[in-house]
Order: sequence, then structure tokens, then C-alpha cells
Amino acid sequence: MRLLNVSPAKNVLEEVFSQVMSSSVITSDERKQIGNLLSDGSLDDDEYAIINRLVYHLRRGWVKFVE
Repeated sequence: MRLLNVSPAKNVLEEVFSQVMSSSVITSDERKQIGNLLSDGSLDDDEYAIINRLVYHLRRGWVKFVE
């Protein structure tokens, strides 16, 4: 059995994505987590795809910002 090499950033993004999609809201803490990952600058294409999906849902109005 081969273990997958999954980055910590991807784990954080997948957890945030899961929480946001299940609740249809994104909190300020979740936005900060994403912002910290973006400022690090070491994301791969899969991680950017997760962020793009979140942004798409926000733009469509399917996810709302909450404080």
C-alpha cells in the first residue's frame, strides 16, 4: 500500500471547503486561513482549484460571508 503525500495546506483547504459547503457560509476565521495559505505562496494547482471553487460559489451567491 502506498501512502499519499498530501501537503498540510491541502488538508486545511479541504477541511475549510468541506465546512463551507456543508454550512453555505464562510466565516472570518476561514477567510483568514485561506489568506494565510495564499500569502505563503507555495500552493499547487489542486490547492488553487479548491480556492477557485470557493470563489465561484461565493460569486454565484451559494455561499455567504458571515462575521
